[in-house]
Amino acid sequence: MKYVIINGSPRVGNTCEVIKQVKTNLNGGFEEIHLAKEDIPLCKGCYNCINFSEEKCPHHKKIKPILDKLRDCDGMIIGSPVYAMNVTAILKNFLDHAAYLYHRPEFFTKKALVVVTTAGAGHKKVASYIDETLRHWGVNKVYKLPMACGGKEELETKGIDKIAQEFSKNVESGKLHSPKFGDVMFFNVWKAMALSKDPIEADKQYWFETGLVNHDFAPEVNLNVLKKLFAKLMFFILKRVIK
Repeated sequence: MKYVIINGSPRVGNTCEVIKQVKTNLNGGFEEIHLAKEDIPLCKGCYNCINFSEEKCPHHKKIKPILDKLRDCDGMIIGSPVYAMNVTAILKNFLDHAAYLYHRPEFFTKKALVVVTTAGAGHKKVASYIDETLRHWGVNKVYKLPMACGGKEELETKGIDKIAQEFSKNVESGKLHSPKFGDVMFFNVWKAMALSKDPIEADKQYWFETGLVNHDFAPEVNLNVLKKLFAKLMFFILKRVIK
């Protein structure tokens, strides 16, 4: 198995220690990307990635190699301490650069583990934010490991090991899980937008070139009858609402 770690901590602290413990439970190779060392410029909010193409991002040469590593891995690990009740600035900056993946999801066969640490509070909220972002990217299954580490001399490794082993087992199984209803709905939101009378051209090109426009959800992932009906109903409604 091949794992890619996106470490959003600007220093070596609890997040790094938890990730280190996680790695002892995984079978395979690792590549760890420390965003603090990547020197990624601030996202300009220019919308080039969404409106035209991710290749039109002024920082494309910085972002593409990282996303390519995620495309090529079996499992991804995203880590961040809690800063001001959110992810760190460097992780948020990276996620902002990948905002087009909300419109053009592609990680439908990937599994992820989210590691969030705090000396106080906010860890569950921040883990849920990263989880939601990854599911918008299309990630098939997200495990969350939020940890409050403040005032502890040593990490409680038992809880870390349990989640890490579940994540590892799932990655190695190759099993793809049925998406949540919300994920099915958003898939059909972007599909309907690609078929609208005045679509974003980059979105339209992606949805047609990948063939996703012809499916209720990513074809690699099986939907049960109820979710297929839900997808078709959502698309029927959305196609008439989005103009």
